[in-house]
Amino acid sequence: MTETSSTRSDAGAGLPPSGLYLGLISGTSADGIDAALVRFAAGTPTRCELVLGRTYAWEARLRERLVELGQGGDARSLEELGTLDVQVAEAFADAATALIGEAGIAADAVAALGSHGQTVRHRPAGAGYDGRHPFTWQIGDGAVIAERSGMTTVADFRRRDVAAGGHGAPLMPAFHAALLHDPGEDRAALNLGGIANFTLLPARGEVRGFDTGPANCLLDAWALRHLGTPYDADGRFAASGAVDAGLLARLRGEPWFALPPPKSTGREQFHLPWLEAQLRGGEAPQDVQATLLELSAITVADALRAHQPATRRVLACGGGVRNGALLARIAAHLPGVTVESTAAYGLAPDFVEAMGFAWLARQTLAGLPGNLPSVTGARGLRVLGCVHPVA
Repeated sequence: MTETSSTRSDAGAGLPPSGLYLGLISGTSADGIDAALVRFAAGTPTRCELVLGRTYAWEARLRERLVELGQGGDARSLEELGTLDVQVAEAFADAATALIGEAGIAADAVAALGSHGQTVRHRPAGAGYDGRHPFTWQIGDGAVIAERSGMTTVADFRRRDVAAGGHGAPLMPAFHAALLHDPGEDRAALNLGGIANFTLLPARGEVRGFDTGPANCLLDAWALRHLGTPYDADGRFAASGAVDAGLLARLRGEPWFALPPPKSTGREQFHLPWLEAQLRGGEAPQDVQATLLELSAITVADALRAHQPATRRVLACGGGVRNGALLARIAAHLPGVTVESTAAYGLAPDFVEAMGFAWLARQTLAGLPGNLPSVTGARGLRVLGCVHPVA
């Protein structure tokens, strides 16, 4: 699979030679560790091939605890948090090792591994503790990953951007811009993970990006509660219900939706207690699911109309691409806009983010920035991540 849509070239910019990189991410939904082995063409980050992508399941009890923390729960002790940091790192390293084993690649053939880790708290505007010290925290110790996998590991990508006054998110717009920009039309890349976020790619002009609100996180949580399954397959549960207009209006009234970019969010904002506070009691579960799906679709459409109304093509990736009902509702709210999967452009939608962290690792080793200040609000371009070399 090859993507060559960008005309930008960084040949001669001190990039590492062409080679293999590996990206790892577990997103807001913590529904698995996505691993992507990527080969970059010589001299440019705008041409890459997905060699192999896989998703590896979390151990059930570990996932449950990570979701609790991501939704605002507190660690029981420093000992628990330290242990989780290592457990996540071991799971990431095992995923990387399994992937290269299946690909028949030796660890020393991989130039670097880029690990996102697992977000346990994201407070770019400051936390309730004192409201004055912004931070973001992704656990999964990069040193442990390097030792266990035998690969140079780049981790902790978001905190440098937050230190520079940014949100540390979203980080994929730089990657999207490198691979999906087209000088002939205004485009938008839409990631439908636990949280939805846009990369706005005008034919000419500044790249922008921001979170729009929940994509799958509430849908998945409600499906797990009422179906006992971790997601609503193809939106069938939602399709069996009817949108509750009153509930939808209350959910859309959340002040976060009216905030201007740069903006980012996560499970600590959009979780089941947030939803339950808006329920009146007696709602049919399938109607709530239908309403949550409509909330995801309409907030995506609202954001695009507000910030790049001339868009004519939306390229969708992430787990939400498998939810046909969600894509259909997004398209219904965007008449005249083509909504299609990134698969049509050579990027497997399930592994775009993991590929992006392989790209970010490559940027870091080359001493090149990985953020876009126009997206995150940082004071400037920054080289992201901490490098843990193989001994």
